[in-house]
Amino acid sequence: MEMEGKKKGYAWAVSAGLNAALAAVSAKLITPQILRYGMVVLFNVTMWGCYVNSLKALSSLQATVTNFAANFLSSGLAGYFLFQEPLSFKWFAGAVLIVVGSLVLSKSSIEKKTRTD
Repeated sequence: MEMEGKKKGYAWAVSAGLNAALAAVSAKLITPQILRYGMVVLFNVTMWGCYVNSLKALSSLQATVTNFAANFLSSGLAGYFLFQEPLSFKWFAGAVLIVVGSLVLSKSSIEKKTRTD
């Protein structure tokens, strides 16, 4: 049951990161200004809702790092696919380091929690 809750927490955190990236994409893609602002607000409100839900199942560190990683990766990939922005080797190296760091932080946080129980 505990693992099921963690999976949902990570799903909420990833969803928060994706919604943050969608807010940025909609700010660039949508032409009518009122619709653009509406979509940015909608995605940001959704992002905060997802983030708060992730905090119910994860530590603040796990939720924040997962949210950041999902936002970074999805924003970069959206820039590449939608706006033909180049992604350098440094970007990919940074993305790998962020993902590895997220996994290390998540694992160390879990190990500390089980040791204190």
